[in-house]
Amino acid sequence: MELKYDKIKEGDELPSLQKPPIEQVQLVRYAGASGDFNQIHTVDAYAKEAGLGGTIAHGMLIMGILGQMVSGFAGVKNVIRFGVGFKAMTRPGDVLTAGGTVKKKFEDNGKKFIECKLYVKDQKDEVKIDGKAVIEVD
Repeated sequence: MELKYDKIKEGDELPSLQKPPIEQVQLVRYAGASGDFNQIHTVDAYAKEAGLGGTIAHGMLIMGILGQMVSGFAGVKNVIRFGVGFKAMTRPGDVLTAGGTVKKKFEDNGKKFIECKLYVKDQKDEVKIDGKAVIEVD
């Protein structure tokens, strides 16, 4: 999709981004990169003892996947607002797809914008994160 205001229509789908399955080693690496060493993300026995049934991915890792999709589509400098709500846990083995839809076009102070509804879903179509972004377009 070309980011030209007159070519974008409400209801247009954003190009989706599918990632390889989440791996346990990825969670350990993300813990190191983010400084979030909560053992529910890295130690299976600990996560089971906590009642989670096993390790779960960091919410911010999943948000980062959505951010990668949005910034890949629009370019980082054009993303004006970006926010999410966390809906479900992500586990090792889940295959995630980030996507979205143009919900609204609007102009403000001589600038043109689109507002997009966003999501990350797994291979079973379970929504892990939903959110929205406001993107400035030409």
